[in-house]
Amino acid sequence: MNKFDSPKAAVDKLIQTVGKNIIMAAPLGAGKANHILNEIYLRAKNDPSINFTLLTALTLQVPKAKSFIEKQFMGPFLQRVFKNYPNLTFENDRLNQSLPDNVKIIEFYYKAGQFKDNAYGQQNYLSSNYTHVARDVFNRGVNVICQQVCHGSIDDEAVLSLSCNPDISIDLVNLLKANGREFVTIGQTNQDLPFMYGESIVPLNFFDILVDNRELDYAVFAPPKMAIPDVDYMIGLHASSLIKDNGEIQIGIGSLGDALVYGLGLRQENNDLYRKVLKELEIDRLSFPVIEQCGETEEFNIGLFASTEMLVDSFASLYQKGILKKKVYDSVILQRLLNEGEISEEFDESIFDVLQQHKAISQKLSIEDVEFLKEYGIIRSGINFQEGRLITQDNQILSNDIHELDRNLVIGERLRNGAVAHGGFFLGPRSFYDFLKDLPVEERKLFRMRKISQINQLYGHEEIDRLQRVNGRFINTCMKVSLNGQACSDALEDYNQISGVGGQYNFVAMAHELPDARSVLQLRSFRTNAEGKLESNIVFNYANCTIPRHLRDIVITEYGIADLRSKTDEEVASALIQIADSRFQAMLISQAKKANKLPNNFQLDKRFTNNYPQRYLPVLKAFKSQGLFKPFPLGHDFTQEELEIGKGLKKLKALQSNKIKFYQFLLSAIFSTGKKSKYQSHLKRMNLDNPQNSKEKVYQKLLLKALG
Repeated sequence: MNKFDSPKAAVDKLIQTVGKNIIMAAPLGAGKANHILNEIYLRAKNDPSINFTLLTALTLQVPKAKSFIEKQFMGPFLQRVFKNYPNLTFENDRLNQSLPDNVKIIEFYYKAGQFKDNAYGQQNYLSSNYTHVARDVFNRGVNVICQQVCHGSIDDEAVLSLSCNPDISIDLVNLLKANGREFVTIGQTNQDLPFMYGESIVPLNFFDILVDNRELDYAVFAPPKMAIPDVDYMIGLHASSLIKDNGEIQIGIGSLGDALVYGLGLRQENNDLYRKVLKELEIDRLSFPVIEQCGETEEFNIGLFASTEMLVDSFASLYQKGILKKKVYDSVILQRLLNEGEISEEFDESIFDVLQQHKAISQKLSIEDVEFLKEYGIIRSGINFQEGRLITQDNQILSNDIHELDRNLVIGERLRNGAVAHGGFFLGPRSFYDFLKDLPVEERKLFRMRKISQINQLYGHEEIDRLQRVNGRFINTCMKVSLNGQACSDALEDYNQISGVGGQYNFVAMAHELPDARSVLQLRSFRTNAEGKLESNIVFNYANCTIPRHLRDIVITEYGIADLRSKTDEEVASALIQIADSRFQAMLISQAKKANKLPNNFQLDKRFTNNYPQRYLPVLKAFKSQGLFKPFPLGHDFTQEELEIGKGLKKLKALQSNKIKFYQFLLSAIFSTGKKSKYQSHLKRMNLDNPQNSKEKVYQKLLLKALG
């Protein structure tokens, strides 16, 4: 390995090694080595003889404020939250569609909406299931892998951790080696990354070139928590009734995932109140029989295990609340015996007999048997095997025959090396990274990082996955659902690419492969379009499809749960109309009848004809008065003044959609008096406590009015 202090020297070595045709793969999200990428892009921008192609996903930049008032609000906040995070210099050029001809940026997953109507972004999107990305990157001739990593040690041996992104890198390296292709791995260490275990651990020589300089460490990208709106709380509560104890869960980032986790927390910590909430919101088994068939509303006893491509901060909350506590083990025989109740995590001497009866070990222990038993804590780590005998730490020599062995001298206390979560990559707010870093090592090992090929599919390791992923619930979001049950999650009807397929298809398909698993797609029943008009997200048909109709399963909106599995087209259309907003139900019924998907005499059940926000908002409001359903139940990055200012700014933004109302508000603000002393700290936070010109005076007045 060649180690350097500067990205410049490292890139010099890279070009010297691979030449000027660089086809580079870099992880999605926070795993990018920004300083190295910026150095390479600068070289290519200044030297047309360098051809630079970057294959990646989810490029993250510190947000930019647009208006004056946004800059006043966001400036100090962004500086505090993102600290010294270095933006990627190619991204502005890409957004402006001004990349040089010798540079190409190809991504398989965009930050939502980032490249809508952007010709360059639309033309250079690579549609791929997450499990196929390593293959597709390989097929495009990749010759460099670049990643951010961190230092650590295991058993006093120095190692590196891929930390937040073992997802694709290891599979890609193995694929390149298997095909005899020459390539270079280049990394940059950053000790702000949490040191993670599992598949993240690699030897120092995993990288050919390494930039290792503490002065270059920077804050890992940490998107702040967003408030949970009422509609998401409703969706999350419905979803929370479908999660079974002794189950497995996969969720994504954002307010919908947070709302589900909040519902699960309420279910665990105050089950009586949780049931009362469900009852008053009419989330019951009568309206939605699927709750009875595959869900539960009781507290978690055994708890949940997570196997998720994206390990988000919501899982930290589940862990802290004692919900994410079911451990799984990467041993087929041990996991099967645990599932069948033949053994437990706490054991006695009889475990040797059980394991021998099930042919997991021999009567006379071999060195392989001893290593297996040590790995999982069944015998103590200090026991060694030598010349057909067991040797204790104090050099006692014992028989290797389990019938003659004094088991008290070797037996451990409980199973070890289990995990409560398997994750392919992680991303979250600063508090999440601090949570991971502050965990004692043995607890941090419970959050085990894995390759995406081990997370998002069953192939190659199906037996252990089936044992670990009991009662799986794979919960994702989508944008549109058609009345035939197909879902659109990544692009619009005009083919504008909004985000990406990612692993959604993988998990939906997996839900149909596991006998007791279910796929759950969440969506808000309607949206406000660019013209300010409402439109249904449940539609008769849609020109873009992410999840095909034959993989339809469970769909949830704020109005209920549609169980689409094993249903006819008529039953599917009816179930989806039942959870659509009532302002669109008549239109959907008419379209379905015209297409012969509903009989002409179809009548919607009266229980579902009052699907309006006014149905659930008063109920939520009453519970909010008791301290429930707060905007940020899982924490946030804002000060109290910022929360209040943000609420006022949202009010101003909403008014701008109606010019008459906005000008009326503006005039009222200009001629209003008082309140300045009450909101002095808010004005100071916005640097409007001492306005210097007429523009700032007007904004001061507007803000005071919005805060009042």
